[in-house]
Amino acid sequence: MIALIDISQVLNPAIPGWPGEPGFVLEKCAQISPECPVNTAALSLSTHAGTHADAPLHYDATGADSAQTALEAYVGRCVVLDVRDCGAMVEPGDVAWNALGDARRVLFRTYEQFPHGAWDSDFTAIAAEVIERLGALGVVLVGTDAASLDPQQSKTMDAHHAVRRRGMRILEGLVLDDVAPGEYELIALPLRIAGADASPVRAVLRTLE
Repeated sequence: MIALIDISQVLNPAIPGWPGEPGFVLEKCAQISPECPVNTAALSLSTHAGTHADAPLHYDATGADSAQTALEAYVGRCVVLDVRDCGAMVEPGDVAWNALGDARRVLFRTYEQFPHGAWDSDFTAIAAEVIERLGALGVVLVGTDAASLDPQQSKTMDAHHAVRRRGMRILEGLVLDDVAPGEYELIALPLRIAGADASPVRAVLRTLE
Protein backbone atom coordinates (compact mmCIF):
# COMPACT_ATOMS: atom_id res chain seq x y z
CA MET A 1 0.00 0.00 0.00
CA ILE A 2 1.37 3.42 -1.00
CA ALA A 3 1.62 5.93 1.89
CA LEU A 4 2.59 9.57 2.28
CA ILE A 5 5.15 10.53 4.95
CA ASP A 6 5.23 14.20 5.92
CA ILE A 7 8.86 15.25 6.47
CA SER A 8 8.14 18.93 7.11
CA GLN A 9 8.52 20.96 10.28
CA VAL A 10 5.37 22.50 11.73
CA LEU A 11 5.53 26.28 11.32
CA ASN A 12 4.56 27.97 14.59
CA PRO A 13 5.74 30.88 16.78
CA ALA A 14 8.04 28.60 18.81
CA ILE A 15 9.92 27.16 15.84
CA PRO A 16 13.70 27.64 16.21
CA GLY A 17 15.18 29.87 13.51
CA TRP A 18 18.56 30.85 12.17
CA PRO A 19 20.12 33.41 14.59
CA GLY A 20 19.33 36.94 13.50
CA GLU A 21 16.51 35.95 11.16
CA PRO A 22 12.96 37.10 11.94
CA GLY A 23 10.71 34.71 13.83
CA PHE A 24 7.41 33.23 12.73
CA VAL A 25 4.33 35.37 13.33
CA LEU A 26 0.74 34.49 12.46
CA GLU A 27 -1.50 37.50 13.02
CA LYS A 28 -5.26 37.06 12.90
CA CYS A 29 -7.07 39.54 10.72
CA ALA A 30 -10.73 38.73 10.20
CA GLN A 31 -12.45 36.32 12.60
CA ILE A 32 -15.72 34.45 12.26
CA SER A 33 -18.46 36.33 14.05
CA PRO A 34 -22.06 37.41 13.44
CA GLU A 35 -20.61 40.22 11.30
CA CYS A 36 -17.95 38.17 9.43
CA PRO A 37 -18.29 34.74 7.76
CA VAL A 38 -14.56 33.85 7.58
CA ASN A 39 -11.20 33.66 9.35
CA THR A 40 -8.13 35.25 7.71
CA ALA A 41 -4.59 35.89 8.90
CA ALA A 42 -1.30 37.53 7.92
CA LEU A 43 2.04 35.67 7.92
CA SER A 44 5.51 37.02 8.70
CA LEU A 45 8.47 34.64 8.53
CA SER A 46 11.99 34.13 7.24
CA THR A 47 12.32 32.60 3.78
CA HIS A 48 14.41 29.93 5.56
CA ALA A 49 11.81 29.13 8.21
CA GLY A 50 11.30 25.46 8.91
CA THR A 51 11.65 23.02 6.03
CA HIS A 52 12.69 25.04 3.01
CA ALA A 53 14.26 25.05 -0.44
CA ASP A 54 17.22 27.32 -1.06
CA ALA A 55 16.90 29.07 -4.42
CA PRO A 56 20.14 29.73 -6.33
CA LEU A 57 19.75 33.42 -5.40
CA HIS A 58 20.62 32.49 -1.81
CA TYR A 59 24.26 31.72 -2.66
CA ASP A 60 24.65 33.33 -6.10
CA ALA A 61 24.06 37.06 -6.60
CA THR A 62 22.88 36.42 -10.15
CA GLY A 63 21.03 33.17 -9.40
CA ALA A 64 17.36 32.42 -9.97
CA ASP A 65 14.84 33.32 -7.30
CA SER A 66 12.18 30.94 -6.01
CA ALA A 67 9.68 32.06 -8.66
CA GLN A 68 12.14 31.35 -11.48
CA THR A 69 13.44 28.01 -10.22
CA ALA A 70 12.41 25.00 -12.30
CA LEU A 71 10.41 22.41 -10.35
CA GLU A 72 11.65 19.13 -11.82
CA ALA A 73 14.39 18.61 -9.22
CA TYR A 74 11.89 18.76 -6.36
CA VAL A 75 9.71 15.87 -7.56
CA GLY A 76 10.83 12.32 -8.27
CA ARG A 77 12.62 9.25 -7.04
CA CYS A 78 14.91 9.80 -4.05
CA VAL A 79 16.95 7.85 -1.55
CA VAL A 80 17.20 8.51 2.19
CA LEU A 81 20.63 7.81 3.67
CA ASP A 82 21.29 7.39 7.40
CA VAL A 83 24.55 9.14 8.36
CA ARG A 84 23.86 9.67 12.07
CA ASP A 85 27.30 8.35 13.07
CA CYS A 86 29.36 10.65 10.86
CA GLY A 87 30.19 13.39 13.36
CA ALA A 88 30.42 17.09 12.53
CA MET A 89 30.65 16.66 8.74
CA VAL A 90 29.36 14.11 6.25
CA GLU A 91 32.48 13.03 4.37
CA PRO A 92 32.68 10.78 1.28
CA GLY A 93 33.55 7.77 3.46
CA ASP A 94 30.31 8.20 5.43
CA VAL A 95 28.07 7.76 2.38
CA ALA A 96 26.70 4.38 1.29
CA TRP A 97 27.32 5.09 -2.38
CA ASN A 98 26.08 1.68 -3.48
CA ALA A 99 22.67 2.50 -1.96
CA LEU A 100 22.01 5.38 -4.36
CA GLY A 101 20.77 3.17 -7.17
CA ASP A 102 19.26 5.30 -9.94
CA ALA A 103 17.83 7.91 -7.54
CA ARG A 104 18.68 11.47 -8.56
CA ARG A 105 17.68 13.02 -5.23
CA VAL A 106 19.50 12.25 -1.97
CA LEU A 107 18.29 13.10 1.55
CA PHE A 108 20.63 12.79 4.54
CA ARG A 109 19.41 11.91 8.02
CA THR A 110 21.88 13.28 10.58
CA TYR A 111 19.72 13.54 13.72
CA GLU A 112 18.71 10.82 16.13
CA GLN A 113 15.82 13.12 17.08
CA PHE A 114 15.09 16.37 15.25
CA PRO A 115 15.51 19.39 17.62
CA HIS A 116 12.05 20.93 17.33
CA GLY A 117 12.33 22.87 20.58
CA ALA A 118 15.68 24.64 20.32
CA TRP A 119 18.17 25.90 17.76
CA ASP A 120 21.14 23.56 17.26
CA SER A 121 24.29 25.48 16.29
CA ASP A 122 26.34 22.28 16.04
CA PHE A 123 24.34 20.58 13.31
CA THR A 124 26.05 18.16 10.92
CA ALA A 125 27.20 19.78 7.68
CA ILE A 126 27.97 18.10 4.35
CA ALA A 127 31.42 18.24 2.77
CA ALA A 128 31.72 19.87 -0.63
CA GLU A 129 33.45 16.71 -1.85
CA VAL A 130 30.26 14.76 -1.19
CA ILE A 131 28.22 17.27 -3.18
CA GLU A 132 30.68 17.16 -6.08
CA ARG A 133 30.60 13.37 -6.20
CA LEU A 134 26.80 13.31 -6.05
CA GLY A 135 26.64 15.83 -8.88
CA ALA A 136 29.04 13.74 -10.97
CA LEU A 137 26.66 10.79 -10.52
CA GLY A 138 23.74 12.81 -11.89
CA VAL A 139 22.09 13.76 -8.58
CA VAL A 140 19.96 16.91 -9.04
CA LEU A 141 18.92 17.60 -5.44
CA VAL A 142 20.50 17.14 -2.02
CA GLY A 143 18.50 17.43 1.19
CA THR A 144 19.32 17.33 4.89
CA ASP A 145 17.53 17.39 8.22
CA ALA A 146 20.14 19.92 9.39
CA ALA A 147 19.64 23.68 9.14
CA SER A 148 22.20 24.05 6.35
CA LEU A 149 24.57 22.11 4.12
CA ASP A 150 27.42 24.26 5.49
CA PRO A 151 28.43 24.86 9.13
CA GLN A 152 26.72 27.77 10.87
CA GLN A 153 29.90 29.86 11.02
CA SER A 154 31.00 29.19 7.44
CA LYS A 155 31.91 32.28 5.39
CA THR A 156 32.91 30.36 2.26
CA MET A 157 29.75 28.21 1.87
CA ASP A 158 31.73 25.45 0.18
CA ALA A 159 28.86 22.95 -0.04
CA HIS A 160 26.43 25.54 -1.40
CA HIS A 161 28.91 26.58 -4.06
CA ALA A 162 29.49 22.95 -5.01
CA VAL A 163 25.72 22.79 -5.54
CA ARG A 164 25.95 25.92 -7.70
CA ARG A 165 28.72 24.48 -9.85
CA ARG A 166 26.76 21.28 -10.40
CA GLY A 167 23.41 23.00 -11.04
CA MET A 168 21.76 21.10 -8.19
CA ARG A 169 19.02 22.13 -5.76
CA ILE A 170 18.85 22.14 -1.94
CA LEU A 171 16.33 21.17 0.74
CA GLU A 172 17.12 21.92 4.40
CA GLY A 173 15.40 21.38 7.72
CA LEU A 174 13.73 18.07 6.81
CA VAL A 175 12.30 15.86 9.56
CA LEU A 176 13.44 12.29 8.94
CA ASP A 177 13.05 10.78 12.43
CA ASP A 178 10.48 8.18 11.36
CA VAL A 179 11.84 7.50 7.88
CA ALA A 180 13.66 4.24 7.19
CA PRO A 181 16.66 4.41 4.84
CA GLY A 182 15.75 3.50 1.30
CA GLU A 183 14.02 4.69 -1.83
CA TYR A 184 10.92 6.89 -2.04
CA GLU A 185 9.29 9.45 -4.27
CA LEU A 186 9.94 13.02 -3.11
CA ILE A 187 7.46 15.88 -3.51
CA ALA A 188 8.69 19.21 -2.07
CA LEU A 189 7.72 22.23 -4.14
CA PRO A 190 8.91 25.76 -3.30
CA LEU A 191 6.42 28.61 -3.45
CA ARG A 192 6.52 30.87 -6.50
CA ILE A 193 7.79 33.98 -4.68
CA ALA A 194 9.37 36.68 -6.85
CA GLY A 195 12.68 37.92 -5.47
CA ALA A 196 12.87 35.26 -2.74
CA ASP A 197 16.21 33.57 -1.99
CA ALA A 198 14.39 30.57 -0.48
CA SER A 199 10.91 29.27 0.21
CA PRO A 200 9.22 27.13 2.87
CA VAL A 201 8.00 23.82 1.44
CA ARG A 202 5.58 21.06 2.42
CA ALA A 203 7.89 18.12 1.87
CA VAL A 204 6.49 14.61 1.65
CA LEU A 205 7.80 11.17 0.74
CA ARG A 206 5.61 8.70 -1.05
CA THR A 207 6.42 5.05 -0.52
CA LEU A 208 7.01 2.93 -3.59
CA GLU A 209 5.13 -0.22 -4.50
